[in-house]
Amino acid sequence: MTHGQALCTLAFRMQLYPGQADEYQRRHAAIWPELRTALLDAGIVEYRIFHDANDDALFAVLYCQQPARLAELPSLPVMQQWWAYMADIMVTQPDLAPVQHALHSMFVLSLGEVAPCAS
Repeated sequence: MTHGQALCTLAFRMQLYPGQADEYQRRHAAIWPELRTALLDAGIVEYRIFHDANDDALFAVLYCQQPARLAELPSLPVMQQWWAYMADIMVTQPDLAPVQHALHSMFVLSLGEVAPCAS
């Protein structure tokens, strides 16, 4: 993923409202360029979100080079606008941020250095 730089890993669970998986995927397929830039500028080098059709749970895994910069994302206007845009299809907090439940690594098989992000 990177050229010799250790990555940190962050994984979390989110929840869609029933029947919203297609809409969630459609919106993410057209992610706003300014949001994409903000995520990359925060040091994210890969971000994957998986859907469990049994209960509409989402499982996100991201790899980043600068974990301290991730903390800046919630204060960005584009992030807050994205949350508002997504709030009608997923469980959110009062500030419209998605409710996230941290997932803890139970096993890693890797060719490179990957460390959990400090939480």
